[in-house]
Amino acid sequence: MLIGPPGSGKSSVGKRLGRNLGIPWRDTDLDVAEQAGKSISDIFLDDGEAAFRALEKQAVAAALAEHDGVLSLGGGAILDADTQELLAQHAANGAQVVFLDVSLAKAAPRVGLNRARPLLNSNPRQQWKALMEARRPIYERLATTTVVTDDLNPDHVARAIAELEDHR
Repeated sequence: MLIGPPGSGKSSVGKRLGRNLGIPWRDTDLDVAEQAGKSISDIFLDDGEAAFRALEKQAVAAALAEHDGVLSLGGGAILDADTQELLAQHAANGAQVVFLDVSLAKAAPRVGLNRARPLLNSNPRQQWKALMEARRPIYERLATTTVVTDDLNPDHVARAIAELEDHR
């Protein structure tokens, strides 16, 4: 499972990691959008963050129950206490929870002013920094492994994680 903030590469790395390991990849943000029949930005706009978080919680629980492969979680999925418990249980049972850590300097160009990231619409650098201050302790607590993605492209990160899997 890949966790981390916006711009850390969870989707890009997840796709490559699944391909490298020969296992399926799934992204809970894509699951939420498919379930809702609209983009995450539209869910936030039309229904609000609470509605998105409820859909996200359901999507993560379903993915953890059904999916046997690489799983990329939305950046805020770890905020839910039940989701935290599920991730901790999976880690206790041997699943790898990888925190893709990234600095603001490297995340900012990746995130930019992307309207597909509704929590970062207004002053993205400041919003990203505030999100990380709140979320970093949770990411670190849940992670079985941390990979700093700053100076690595998604292929390099995927290879590093695959090598970790080989040595487990």
